[in-house]
Amino acid sequence: MRAWARLFTVGAVVAGYVALHLALGAGAALRAQDRFRDAPARAAAFTAALKHPADGAAPPAGIRTGTAWFREHAPDGRTRSMVVAAADAAGAGRISVARARVSGLAAEVRREEAGLARDAAASRTVTLCWAMPAGVLLVPALWLRRRRRAGAAEVVAVVSRFVPRQPWWRRPVYLVADGFGYVLFVVGALAAQMSQQQGYKMPLTAQVLLLAGGLAALGAGVLVLRHTRPRAVRGAAQALRADGRRPVLYLRSFADDAAAAEVDDGPFVTLHSREEQLAGALGAVGPVITVGRPGEPLPHLGAARFYLPLDDWQPAILRLMELSHLIVLRLGTGDGLWWEVEQARATQPARKLVLLASGRQPGTAARLDAQLPVPSGLDAVVSDDPWTAAVVVFDPSWAPRLYPVGSSAGARHRGPLTRQLARVGRLYRTAMLPLTPTHHLARTLQAALATVDVPARRMAWRATFATQASLWRGFALVTTLGLLAWLGYRALRFFGG
Repeated sequence: MRAWARLFTVGAVVAGYVALHLALGAGAALRAQDRFRDAPARAAAFTAALKHPADGAAPPAGIRTGTAWFREHAPDGRTRSMVVAAADAAGAGRISVARARVSGLAAEVRREEAGLARDAAASRTVTLCWAMPAGVLLVPALWLRRRRRAGAAEVVAVVSRFVPRQPWWRRPVYLVADGFGYVLFVVGALAAQMSQQQGYKMPLTAQVLLLAGGLAALGAGVLVLRHTRPRAVRGAAQALRADGRRPVLYLRSFADDAAAAEVDDGPFVTLHSREEQLAGALGAVGPVITVGRPGEPLPHLGAARFYLPLDDWQPAILRLMELSHLIVLRLGTGDGLWWEVEQARATQPARKLVLLASGRQPGTAARLDAQLPVPSGLDAVVSDDPWTAAVVVFDPSWAPRLYPVGSSAGARHRGPLTRQLARVGRLYRTAMLPLTPTHHLARTLQAALATVDVPARRMAWRATFATQASLWRGFALVTTLGLLAWLGYRALRFFGG
């Protein structure tokens, strides 16, 4: 339903945008037809003014008046050229030549009137052909949007009680500032890239100025986005309402927030943390929500935050476990986390629980195995990544299935040719794309979820896309602003006469 709603919405927006451009064109055609309405009478008066003067006489005032009218009101075509040519001949004293020039003026005026009428009718028809689909597509888009919101009403009602209220103007203001930051970020990145790739074609001064300006814009964009992005982010209730699917409940220790907020190095400039990449990957299943640290001035970026009271948080967690499509729990040392593991085991189907284990937490495997019917094997996992070393899912009997996280995790290739092609593909992706540790985690998650019949397509690509979300949003914003500016320019020209 979500995909169909997006498809209908995009179709309605595109068709509506094209219809607006066509409507301006239809208005211009109708205006041209209306401006030419007096052409038969003006043509008759112009022809009559040429009847009496002889060759060598000064052209009468009616010729100058008629010429000015046709220059202003007639479309570019034969009528205007005939009148202008006749006026030039009359101005040179060649009245007989001028009369010959306008001998078929009345017939030409009728032909151009008919042509303008056809153009206006065709413009109206084409505009309606685009406007009607826009209206038709808008109806199911709005209906699906309403159904989507209704489907999330129950979980939204639970989460809304724990989302702090903000002034209504706060998010729109920061979204505008956020957009300005994205534009700076993209323009700076493009300018810096152009100076590197095309600089040899430029004078040295131009290359240096382009590079300096690009780096300055890029740095300014980064500073703006660091300030605005946490303030423009959706709260948990807004994220659930906008998505409509059952959520992914992400549970972790607050002590893990520092590691999750790290930004991995890559070949491209990125602003997006590991948690943002993980939330992007889990977005294949549903919107990701999590409990925010009490008292934090700004939410961390990634999963949408809500804030529970310190003395009464368990009932809300239990209710959200029931309403969630998936529970992703990052193991740690806190007693609250292990209470959540116990409650998930006791109250939820095994397929809903996914555990993420870091590589440097001694004692975690033993504590987990004490709650399971068979050992998890987590103590045998070795990983250089301290953030996530393994993914654990469960079969219906709560027997664990362990998936170590690594660059080859999730890959199952049979045959030498298939393995070789997969190796080439990995080398290409590594060279062309910033494959972060979260990318490998997402691949492992997708493989693990497939074994418990939880559909989650393209999780790794979602994580990779999240690393460059600022660039894509900036490109989209620049393109949108360009299209709106073009439409506004045409509208100003039309209404300005």
